[in-house]
Amino acid sequence: MATEKKKVSRRKFLVRGGLGTLGVLAVGTYLFRSPIRRKIAGLVNTADTPYMGNTKTPIIWFEITKNNTIVLHSPKVEMGQGTFTGLAQMVAEELEVAMERIQVVHAQSASGNMDGFATGGSTSISALWVPLRELAATMRKMLENEAIKKMDAGDVQPVVSNGSITIGERSMTYAEIAEGVQEWDVPDTPPLKTGKTFRYIGKPIPRVDLKDKVFGAPLFGMDAVLPDMLFGSVVRASTIGATFSGADTSKAEQMPGVVKIVTEPDFVGVVATSQQEAENAKNAITVNWKVDTTVQTADIEAMIAVGKGTPFVIQKEGAVEDLISDAETTIVSEYKSPIGAHAQLEPNGALAHVKADKATIIMSTQVVKITRDEIAERLDLDAENVNIVPTFLGGGFGRRLHTPNGIQAAVLSKAVGKPVKCFFSRKEEFQNDTFRPPTHHVLKAKLNSNGSIEAFEHNVSSGDVAFGSPMVPGIAEPILGADLGAWRGGMIQYGNIPNHQAISWRVKLPFATSWWRSLGLLANTFAIESFMDELSVKANKDPVQFRLDHIQTDERGERLKKVITAAAEKAQWTNETQNGRAMGFAASTDANTPCAQVVEVSIVDGEIKVHKVTCAMDPGLVVNPDQVRAQCEGAIIMGMSASLFERMYVEDGELQPTIYGPYQMALMKHAPKEIDIILLEGADTPGAVGEPPLGPIGAAIANAVYRLTGKRLQEMPLQLG
Repeated sequence: MATEKKKVSRRKFLVRGGLGTLGVLAVGTYLFRSPIRRKIAGLVNTADTPYMGNTKTPIIWFEITKNNTIVLHSPKVEMGQGTFTGLAQMVAEELEVAMERIQVVHAQSASGNMDGFATGGSTSISALWVPLRELAATMRKMLENEAIKKMDAGDVQPVVSNGSITIGERSMTYAEIAEGVQEWDVPDTPPLKTGKTFRYIGKPIPRVDLKDKVFGAPLFGMDAVLPDMLFGSVVRASTIGATFSGADTSKAEQMPGVVKIVTEPDFVGVVATSQQEAENAKNAITVNWKVDTTVQTADIEAMIAVGKGTPFVIQKEGAVEDLISDAETTIVSEYKSPIGAHAQLEPNGALAHVKADKATIIMSTQVVKITRDEIAERLDLDAENVNIVPTFLGGGFGRRLHTPNGIQAAVLSKAVGKPVKCFFSRKEEFQNDTFRPPTHHVLKAKLNSNGSIEAFEHNVSSGDVAFGSPMVPGIAEPILGADLGAWRGGMIQYGNIPNHQAISWRVKLPFATSWWRSLGLLANTFAIESFMDELSVKANKDPVQFRLDHIQTDERGERLKKVITAAAEKAQWTNETQNGRAMGFAASTDANTPCAQVVEVSIVDGEIKVHKVTCAMDPGLVVNPDQVRAQCEGAIIMGMSASLFERMYVEDGELQPTIYGPYQMALMKHAPKEIDIILLEGADTPGAVGEPPLGPIGAAIANAVYRLTGKRLQEMPLQLG
């Protein structure tokens, strides 16, 4: 927050920003040496992502309505994770306003209130923890100062309470104070509240968007409507590697309802008076696709094998290679995970209205600024003349971290001079996803005579996750070498192993792979924690104690120990099979948030049945316990679905399946009857919540199945047959 007097117009004031880890790096000769790369990788692995808002221009954050409601214009989007509620609690705390007087809406890009990092990485609450509270506290002080002027209070100190300010015998609401003010003095930020004085932070406050969702308010991108709206449909390739090289649109041009066929260098689309008419005309277009090669699933699996890509050592301690060179004493295992789709309920799409030199795009996106800039470039408009109106997301999970579909809708709208709503079909969404890349893992270890791990190596081969994304600067690729998203969760968290290393094998796949909730965490934890279970069996040690014995004694390690112990104690951990059920254990640390899980599993009619999940997590200070527990539950179910059911495959160059059903996912009947969440607070600031609970679940299930059957499941989705 500003530390000097500034004049700003009504409802505007400055927001501080920050630089990402990569933003402060300089490229030099020594940067490309492996030790430096490993150092950078370690910093990236443990760094907190700051808020990266615009610090150059006044930004609208708060609006005071006539009925004394405070409207927060949030640069973070709401995609079901409950972020709006947590942000509202922070605002209510510092503004001294009752929760029921806080309303949260998405900030439109025209306001300038955009986060350069976007919404992702489990950072919405943690990144805004300080900036947003400073903003709210500063606004409270601005209102106090204005109240002193309006009430001619002299030296009498104002008393602030529940959206009103009292000075002596007089009292005014925030709305009354703000009325008519055209310029505000921005003072120094006053001291922020601390834990002892919190009224709302740390409390299980009901969600601020609950009523709208219960009553079906038009919140999502698919709900968007504008007067005189037309409908668009774009022809999209079904074959991997296909590039557009022209189209015959003559038949489509004659079809009912068609307003215009739009042919661009990279796509062809239809604008019609109804969605069905647009789809019918699109299906009548004959497109010329250029396809160099046709690939199958077996080809993809061969590409992804460890040893085929480019290796980068991302973590190294001691002399691992020397200790695991003896085949007779080295324990070796392999693990695999498949291609995964996002499969969010709402497909991608946008409603665009382009007229003259301005464009308005209403859409579900996690990247407001990137989308705005890309559309502005395509339409040759100034970025300030493109207004992105974010909506609630009907599922995000990284799928909406790049939304070029907004460009297509905007191009169609410009061609007809009217609003055009253009969405993917479900088939197109499945086949044109940015997929979770498949992985192959080779793990090696050596135990000493005491049953402790003397050396441990993790090799992970994966397609790109972060590289190639508009979110990640191009400089990251030569600096890091290995894709930071692919190896997320791939480093060895057990620092008490004297010799350990992790190697990331980078593979460029022929189809689009990118962000998927938790990035590489699920697959990497599945491999590492399943292997840790194997090693505990080889060492004849209890798997929980075996992990505790290999954790370092620093702060990060102590937090991990505490969640492991808490989960084991709460679940009444046993390594023995009882009444046809067994427990499995796994733990991970993601974005500085350690998480441990115990699952209780049986085999029913030849299928894996998860009865109970006990999850202990330490996300630091918890703003809303109910919100965090819900995030844990959602991540666990999503992780179960990916671990037990979900798989995409390639047949004759096409990604399959293309509809729900054949693309199997966890159903309500598969949900465990009990999910027990234990929250620890090992830090005095909030940490990551949305993704860390996804890490351990796959390995925990597989480890439980091993105790039941003696069979080690080493490939997701986990299948007994």
